Amino acid sequence: MTGTSIDGIDAAILDFSGTPKTIATLAHPIPEELRHLLHSLCTPETCKGSEIEAMGEADAWLGKVLADAVNALLAKSGTERSAIRAIGCHGQTIRHRPGAKHPFTLQIGDPNTVSELTGITVIGDLRRRDVAAGGQGAPLAPGFHSTLFKSHTQNRVLVNIGGIANISLLPAGEGNVTGYDTGPGNTLMDAWVRRHLGKDYDESG
Repeated sequence: MTGTSIDGIDAAILDFSGTPKTIATLAHPIPEELRHLLHSLCTPETCKGSEIEAMGEADAWLGKVLADAVNALLAKSGTERSAIRAIGCHGQTIRHRPGAKHPFTLQIGDPNTVSELTGITVIGDLRRRDVAAGGQGAPLAPGFHSTLFKSHTQNRVLVNIGGIANISLLPAGEGNVTGYDTGPGNTLMDAWVRRHLGKDYDESG
C-alpha cells in the first residue's frame, strides 16, 4: 500500500493460515516524478493539462511500481509466487468524498497491471463498495481489528494513526463492529517535516 503522504510503498507477506504472522516486509520507493504527479491529482488546482490524461498515466505507472515492490519483496524473502494466494492492493486515493451529495472515493494504481507483471491474482478497488454501503471507504481495518482484538466481555476501541486517523469500535459480545475516520494523522506531520526538515517523515519520532 501507499499512504496518504505518498512517501513510499509498504509491502508485506502475511500468513493467515493460523495465528496471523508477518513473513517479510519491504519499503519500496516511489519515483519522485510519479510522487509529484500523484500529489497534483490530489490537489486538482495544481494539475497541469488534462486531469483525465494525468490520472490515466499515473494509474498505469503506479501499477508498475506496485508490481516492482511485490517482485522485490518476493526476491528479498525468497518466497515463490505459487505460495501467494492473492495480493491485496487498494491503490492510492486521489479523491475521497464520502460526505458528498453523491458519495464517492477514487483510487488509482491499476490492479490489472500489478497482476500482469507479478503473475499473481490481485484483489483491488477495496474502498468503493464500502462507500456505496454508507461507510467511509475503509472496510478492512474494523474487520481486521475485530479478528485480533474483539472481546466477549469488554467494549474496546482501537485507534489507527495512519495518514488519516481512524477508529474501530468493538462492542463486547455480538454487537456490530463499526469504524470511521477521525481526521488527519501522519499526513500533516509528514507535510510539516517535508517543509521544515527536508525529509519525507520524522524517523523515530
